[in-house]
Amino acid sequence: MKTKKPDTKQLTLMGLLTAIIIVFSFTPIGSVPIGPLVITLNIIPVALAAIILGPVGGAAMGAVFGILSFLQCMGIGVPSAMGAVLFGIDPVLAFIQRFIPRVLDGLLLGFIYKGVSRLWNGYAACFATGFCSAFLNTAFFMSALVLLYGNTDYMQELIAGRNILVFICSFVGVNAVFEMISSTILTGVIGSALMKARLIAPIKKEARPKEALAE
Repeated sequence: MKTKKPDTKQLTLMGLLTAIIIVFSFTPIGSVPIGPLVITLNIIPVALAAIILGPVGGAAMGAVFGILSFLQCMGIGVPSAMGAVLFGIDPVLAFIQRFIPRVLDGLLLGFIYKGVSRLWNGYAACFATGFCSAFLNTAFFMSALVLLYGNTDYMQELIAGRNILVFICSFVGVNAVFEMISSTILTGVIGSALMKARLIAPIKKEARPKEALAE
């Protein structure tokens, strides 16, 4: 099976998305305050990269996001208070916790986009990919946090004896819900616009074999 190489338009869009996620990470633009909440927009370029170049593009953009997120633990870019604490406990685990979930998120988003496109259409797939981008990012990030740092005094103080699922839900809370809503809408609208502009090639539904149709 031959792998389709990305064209110039796709590579240009990938370069633009990389520049956007760098700006989001190094300036307050990527963090939108809504009352007491802060919504991150960094997950949207990852979702769009998965839509444009599939699993490989999504994983590559996820890797960029993961590296920038790790740099924030060291105060580079928009600083992360939690990241700084985790880095102080164990910098290697901090890198794993910040990097692997973002790569895995981008990789899976590419498959999700393709799968939904074949079941329904590309426009629905853009919105579904946006939702999954926020949902999976939160799920993987928090899972890695508990798995890698769950036994530390810092995490034990945060968990405070609660059930892990209860802790995760209360910790991410309404913030995660707003991120899912914003990512779904923005990724869906932008992805649909790029598709209408023919900057994203639509994925055709797989034709069923004639034998299967005759049954």
